[in-house]
Amino acid sequence: MSDAPAAISRLSRGENLSPAVRRLVTEHNLKINDIDGSGRDGRVTRQNVLDHIAGLDSSAPPTQAKQDEHTERIAFNRMRKVTAAHMVKSKATSPHVLQTIDADFSAIDRSRLSRKAQWKDTTGYSLSYLPYIARAVCKAIAEFPLVNSTVGDEELIVHSRINLAIAIDLNFDGLVAAVTRDANDLSVSELAERFNHLVMRARAKELQPDDLQGGTYTLSNPGPFGTLFTAPIINQPQVAILSMDAVKKRPHVIESDSGDAIAIRPVGILAHSFDHRAIDGAYSAAFLQRLQSIIQKADWDSEF
Repeated sequence: MSDAPAAISRLSRGENLSPAVRRLVTEHNLKINDIDGSGRDGRVTRQNVLDHIAGLDSSAPPTQAKQDEHTERIAFNRMRKVTAAHMVKSKATSPHVLQTIDADFSAIDRSRLSRKAQWKDTTGYSLSYLPYIARAVCKAIAEFPLVNSTVGDEELIVHSRINLAIAIDLNFDGLVAAVTRDANDLSVSELAERFNHLVMRARAKELQPDDLQGGTYTLSNPGPFGTLFTAPIINQPQVAILSMDAVKKRPHVIESDSGDAIAIRPVGILAHSFDHRAIDGAYSAAFLQRLQSIIQKADWDSEF
């Protein structure tokens, strides 16, 4: 009998709540009898409700705890640590600007597809767009040499040699940027051979430190995975990098003296990230425009 008044008081507490307390209880779907009151005659205050909610939040729900049991934690290996540090440093060092342009790869395809089968039979690997674009990049750099430079102490160091670095994926276990020196002196077929040699050595873990040093401009090639366009991160201490994304058949406007027409052409997007300390947008855009022109108009049979 002595507990009856307390029980009655506890059951009736819900009838004497402030509007703020009622709102909190309703919003959080709480039972008022589960909350200890510190007000007069055991009345539940707003702070009591907030303390109760905080106590619930401090304990992970069973479903969350169950999920955490199946969470996998993968420690960064040495290559991932080095790559992460390099990328963070690059973003912190260089004010990145991205520009893109599309290009009609019909001229390249006329050369590439006519050689594709024989090349594969002879070499054992496919003739991709990469060496063609690398050749076009070298020709464009000859006219726009500032993209082939590094930033010094309040100065721009423009390199006379074009040492192309190509980003190589190591079977999803990291990447490296292997260098082909004096790439501008090589034909498309020679570039294809050099690149394949570097890829094979990289994936066999046979690259030497010298293979990863001295690059002056970098090419990234996510295109085989079907990407539309990628904003690449500059490979320090260089000032620019080009991403070559997927070449796919798309509707393309063809301009002529007799009028415009729409045709299905192999089109790819070239994405250029550059260091705004070194060059401005107009210079990069002009470089991209020249690169587009070379891709679309060069005599690729003679370049092969």
